Amino acid sequence: MDNKMIEGAPYILVVDDEANMLIAYKTFLKPDYNPILCSNGTEALQKLTEYSFSAAILDLKMPDMDGLELLEKIKEHDSDLGVIMSTATNDVKYAVQAIKKGAFEYVTKPFQYEEILGLVAKIVERRELRKENFYLKSALKEQQSFSDLIGQTSVMRNVFMIIENMNSVGSTVLITGESGTGKELVAHAIHQRSDRKNKPFVVVNCAAIPENLFESELFGHERGSFTGAFERKIGKFELADTGTIFLDEIGCLPQSMQAKLLRILQDNHIERVGGKGPIKISVRIVAATNTDLEQALKNKSFREDLFYRLNVIPIKLPPLRERRADLPLLIEYFLKKFNEELKKQIAGIDRQVMNELLEYDWPGNIRELKNVIERAVVLTKNGMITDISLRGKAVNGMPETLTSLKEASAEFEKEYIKKALAKTGGNQSETSRLLGIHRTTLISKMNLLGLK
Repeated sequence: MDNKMIEGAPYILVVDDEANMLIAYKTFLKPDYNPILCSNGTEALQKLTEYSFSAAILDLKMPDMDGLELLEKIKEHDSDLGVIMSTATNDVKYAVQAIKKGAFEYVTKPFQYEEILGLVAKIVERRELRKENFYLKSALKEQQSFSDLIGQTSVMRNVFMIIENMNSVGSTVLITGESGTGKELVAHAIHQRSDRKNKPFVVVNCAAIPENLFESELFGHERGSFTGAFERKIGKFELADTGTIFLDEIGCLPQSMQAKLLRILQDNHIERVGGKGPIKISVRIVAATNTDLEQALKNKSFREDLFYRLNVIPIKLPPLRERRADLPLLIEYFLKKFNEELKKQIAGIDRQVMNELLEYDWPGNIRELKNVIERAVVLTKNGMITDISLRGKAVNGMPETLTSLKEASAEFEKEYIKKALAKTGGNQSETSRLLGIHRTTLISKMNLLGLK
């Protein structure tokens, strides 16, 4: 019988000491699920550490460990896992015990396979809804303001062509480009055109995670695994199981985590902090960076083997100054967008202002353009936009505005690190001690800030 796993299909734990029943379960579950078959409770507990199950079916009467005892141990491992208890004993007391111990349903043999399939479908749907709910709550905190990808220049048409041609492949992707060029949107477009489009799309900003929390954030942890671990935490990779994980600012990933990511790419397993064993997952990885990873390879801050595993499908997004022909299209799009959102009726943009927009270099790329147009729409009452503010200058008399606090902080941090490096003659170890940060953190910040 075919033992090949179905890509992206939910894993179902089936435990029964009768070989013919295991064969039957495999036959009717296989088209839609990946059944993992066990003949006893000990084997089943081992499989719990190897797979992330969506449902379980347990026989009540088994020699080494009965179904009720196994049910208790499963609930200790994963309290949310839906369990169907089956038995040939038509005794209501066992059904009551099973439900009290957390079983989703109790069925007696012989049963109709359609009945089991219906119960499994309900459990899997409930599991996916809860997981999606949890993911959405997390994603709301991590949403990026930039979410518009538009262009008709040849370089952008080439990007669109790559995205369209990837709808049936699961290769890893590495997106490079300056900040604000739309790397996350490209990652999301890749996900939406893949076979995983109805599964989670999880965003991880590697630059925003403290070094000592990386492992817990990415892979999760068990209750009591370290001080402050008061409950089990599901990591980003497990949340993204069967879907896509977008690792933004991958150049900021510490080397210790680079080795773990490489291992995931090789064997498709993760392990929670404090966990008892690996958990099998199926995740499509899309990574992005605005730093020069090839330079990071030279200074040994990024692993060469990981770079080549990520860079299977490279996509390079051009800065806006290199695709000026797209500017009129983007300006028109954002003007229409903010007219609708802000309930305005701005007819257009003054010719002189438009010329300034077309000639400006846009160091913040499309994110900056979007913010400039939104600000202009907010400050214009009706008719044409005749005043607009660009970084460092005003057009048609609008007063110069300050940069954002985030931009000012980044500029100060860059200059401060440059002075520290100059004081130590470029010695990174001495500089990290002088600044009171780890050397890996210093290297990540240097890459992020464009310091050689």
